[in-house]
Amino acid sequence: MTTIPQPPDILSPEFEADPYPAYAILREHYPLLHHKGTDSYLLSRYEDVERAFREPVFTSDNYDWQLEPVHGGRTLPQMSGREHSVRRALVAPAFRGRQLRETFLPVIERNARELIDGFRDSTETDLVARFATRLPVNVIVDMLGLDRSDHDRFHGWYASVVGFLANLAQDPDVAAAGLRASQELTAYLRPIIQERRAAPGEDLLSSLCTAEVDGTRMNDRDITAFVSLLLAAGGETTDKAIAGIFRNLLAHPDQLAAVRADRSLVPVAFAETLRYTPPIQMIMRQPDADVTLSGGTVPAGATVTCLIGGANRDERRYVRPETFDIFRTDLTAANAFSAAADHLAFALGRHFCVGALLARSEVEIGVNQLLDAFPDIAFAQGTAPAESGVFTRGPERLSVRLTPGGGAV
Repeated sequence: MTTIPQPPDILSPEFEADPYPAYAILREHYPLLHHKGTDSYLLSRYEDVERAFREPVFTSDNYDWQLEPVHGGRTLPQMSGREHSVRRALVAPAFRGRQLRETFLPVIERNARELIDGFRDSTETDLVARFATRLPVNVIVDMLGLDRSDHDRFHGWYASVVGFLANLAQDPDVAAAGLRASQELTAYLRPIIQERRAAPGEDLLSSLCTAEVDGTRMNDRDITAFVSLLLAAGGETTDKAIAGIFRNLLAHPDQLAAVRADRSLVPVAFAETLRYTPPIQMIMRQPDADVTLSGGTVPAGATVTCLIGGANRDERRYVRPETFDIFRTDLTAANAFSAAADHLAFALGRHFCVGALLARSEVEIGVNQLLDAFPDIAFAQGTAPAESGVFTRGPERLSVRLTPGGGAV
C-alpha cells in the first residue's frame, strides 16, 4: 500500500532549507491545499498558476494589505482596468526601446565595471555581497538621477523593504524596519521630486514627473510608491538572478564552458535559471468568484498563493524539470522576457513584470563583464552554496575563486 505523505508546511524550517521536494509532494498529492499559517490556498501545478496569472477572475486585491503599507501608496500590481493600463503606459517607456537602450544601458555597463574593479585583482570574493546585491540597486539610483553617494543608503532601504515583503512569519521587528525604511525613502524623495518637476532632466525620476497619458499624470505619492516598488521588485529579482545564474552554471561546468564560448547563450542560461531557481518563489492572488482548479474549488475572496517555484518544475509541463539544462527544448528563451514567456518567474498576462527587459539587460551585462574579467571562476569551497528564503530565494553568499585576466572591460 502506498502511503501518501503529509502535506508540507511552507513556513517550516525544512521547507526553507529545500522547498523543491515539498513542491513535488504538493503537485502530486495536494494541488489545492488550504495552508493555515498563511490562511491561503496553495497552487503548485503549472496550469493552475498560469490560470491565476492570466484569468481576470483572479484579482490582485490582496496587494492592498501586502504592498501598500510599505510602498506608501497604490502600485501597478494592485491596479486593474483603465487605472492599470494608463499607469503602466506612464512608466513602461522607460524600461524598453530607445530610453532603455540609449540612456540606461550605459548606466548598467558603468556600474557593473565599477563593481568588478573593486575585486578585479582578488583571487576570491563573494559575488552576492560584492556584485549581485549591489548592481541592481546602484543602477536604479543612477537611473533615477540621484546622488551616487547614496548607493549604500538605498541598499539599506532596499534590504528593509524586501524584508517586509518576505515576512510571511509576521516578525514585528522586520515589519517595523520595513515601514521605517518606507518613511525615510519618502522623506528623501519628496523635495527631489519638486525640483525635477520645476527643472526636469533626462533621468527616470524626471520622466515619471512629466509623463502624461490621457490627461493623467503621477502625483508625488504615486512616484514615491513606484520608486519603492522598483527598488524592491527590480532589485530583488536581478540580485538573486545574477547569483542564481552563476550558482547554476558553476555547478554544471560543461554548460558554463558553453556559455563562455557562445555568449548568445547568456540569455538562455538566464531563462533556465528563472525556471529552475526563480528568485520570486510565490505571488498571491485573490479570486472575485468561486474558481475550480486542480483538486477543488477556491472560494471568492480567498487568498491564493501561487507557488512559482513549484509550477516551474512541474513534470506535466517540462521534461526532466529537476535538471538545470540550458539546452532544453521546452523553454523558449526568445519569449522568456515577454508576456508570452513559457515560465512563470515574471508572472504572465496584464501584470507581467514591467521591468523584465531591464532585468535581462542587467543580468546579461553583468554576466558578460564577469566572464570577460575572470577567465576562470569556481566555487571557493568546491560545492554549490545552499539557497535560503521562502518568498524570495537565492544564495546568501556565493564565495568564488577567481583567476583575473585582461584589463578593464
